[in-house]
Amino acid sequence: MRKLIVNEFLTLDGVMQAPGGQDEDRRGGFEHGGWQQPYFDEIFAEAIITGLAEAGGFVLGRRTWEIFAAYWPTAPAEERGVADPLNNLPKYVASRTLSEPLGWTGSTLIAGDVAEGVRLLKSESGKDLHLFGSGDLVQTLMGDDLIDEYRLMIHPVVLGSGTRLFREGNLRRPLALTETKTSTTGVLITTYRPADG
Repeated sequence: MRKLIVNEFLTLDGVMQAPGGQDEDRRGGFEHGGWQQPYFDEIFAEAIITGLAEAGGFVLGRRTWEIFAAYWPTAPAEERGVADPLNNLPKYVASRTLSEPLGWTGSTLIAGDVAEGVRLLKSESGKDLHLFGSGDLVQTLMGDDLIDEYRLMIHPVVLGSGTRLFREGNLRRPLALTETKTSTTGVLITTYRPADG
């Protein structure tokens, strides 16, 4: 059985919205896009590339898939450590608006009930599934207790607004810290697993 590993870039106040670019996600009038960029260093890059190399495929929400599909197929050569796994491994997309065929090679819609679709993907043999971004999808999967591990990269910045990973109304869920390291820019790179699992 494969694990589902959630990978998220977060601020100290838990915001996950638009870490990569100014115009990545302006929903709700969000004006802080690209907040992650000043904190990128070799330790951070190594953690991301190592995680991608462990993946057997990716589970993505529609918005994150669209952002990735617009960039990674034509990413510059110096970003191959990230681009190659994203471009070459299977991508399973949760969406109520997209339809097959999807334009990014290796992308497949999760048909029907998303939680059940992810449960079936996890039951297959192979390397673990990784999820990036995809805030609404993560909420669904947390509610159905389908997440086996959280890899949270917590940045030393407070934004005060934006979509958060852990939201009002989330169920209480004890987690155990299993790994941590700190980048030269103060990013905490952490791994948590359900404390009862």
